[in-house]
Amino acid sequence: MENDERPRGVAIVYNKTESLVKGSPEDIVADQAVIGCAHALAGALAEAGVQAALVAITDDVESALLPYPATEWVVFNLGEGLGGRLFEEVRIAWALEAMGYRFTGSDAAALALSTHKARAKEALRRAGVPTPNWRLFRHPVEVTWDALGDLPLPAIVKPVAEDASQGIEGSAVVRSLQEMRERVAYLVGTYRQAALVEEFIAGREFNISLWGNPPQVLPLAEVDFSAFQDPLERIVSFSAKWVEDSFAYTHTPVVCPANVDPEVADRIRGAALRAWRAIGCQGYARVDMRLSQDNVPYVIEVNCNPDLSPDAGFFRAARTAGYSYPDMALRILDIAMRQRQTYDTSRPTRRRGLHSGDYSQSRSLQPIGDPVCSGTVE
Repeated sequence: MENDERPRGVAIVYNKTESLVKGSPEDIVADQAVIGCAHALAGALAEAGVQAALVAITDDVESALLPYPATEWVVFNLGEGLGGRLFEEVRIAWALEAMGYRFTGSDAAALALSTHKARAKEALRRAGVPTPNWRLFRHPVEVTWDALGDLPLPAIVKPVAEDASQGIEGSAVVRSLQEMRERVAYLVGTYRQAALVEEFIAGREFNISLWGNPPQVLPLAEVDFSAFQDPLERIVSFSAKWVEDSFAYTHTPVVCPANVDPEVADRIRGAALRAWRAIGCQGYARVDMRLSQDNVPYVIEVNCNPDLSPDAGFFRAARTAGYSYPDMALRILDIAMRQRQTYDTSRPTRRRGLHSGDYSQSRSLQPIGDPVCSGTVE
């Protein structure tokens, strides 16, 4: 960017939730985790010599950003909305774009598509990306053998528009029509949305982190389910992600880099890249998939703007590739600066990455297209 376009600083936008309008009471833990992530990123950027401001959304993003004009600030977007309301993460991205901010991560269109699990699976299927068969139910009375058709049991039942494993516990995997009806009834009543019933793929589970333009695949990660004897208990449940004193949390370690046959690893990477394109991801994302017995990687979720906390999966993969936490934050910012020129488009601009020297004399960001820790990023 030209010198007169250098931002004054980085506004780290995040939601500050005190209560939920739907869902289970313990879901508040997942909503509030973003606060810790925002503070960690602020510390990392400060360590890199970048001026960063913590901007908590307590009402609406427009009000929160009033002191940080788009002509002077770039947004590190961690916004997920307030109170667990549906699709507020999408509205925040639309608002940022309309207000002229350059911001990290995916745009609203990709966020909307990835958040609605059924529509995301339709997009994956159209793009030829393997994804488990599914049905969508809005009421338990709709759950019949005729409605299931060729969808086999066991199946896993999820809220259609939640993330962070909200609404997913051991009882989410159902073995009978009656169990399915009960789970659908619970989700419709508790989360106030339709339930996605998905074929359960009993196999290994991988997390694939990607970033950049074009996207680069970071080292593969695998969830270790070896502590669970019953294959139907091998899921990344809400407890496994958030309840630190639970068996699931302490017995689902993640191995990165994953130990996987090179040919199978290539299939996994290929499926992740096709999923990225099918959803329209930008900046950074994580693709979760299950490997069938015949080594077909089935995409179960595409996570635009995944958790960037120091103990979360995306940084785990970046660290394995040789990045420190500040390096990861700077690179994500650099990608955002390169891919978005959302104001002052009346004249041509040179497409350069954000340099941390724009703020201080600290090191520059990793340019897009340059080798990234050669030999570690597939």
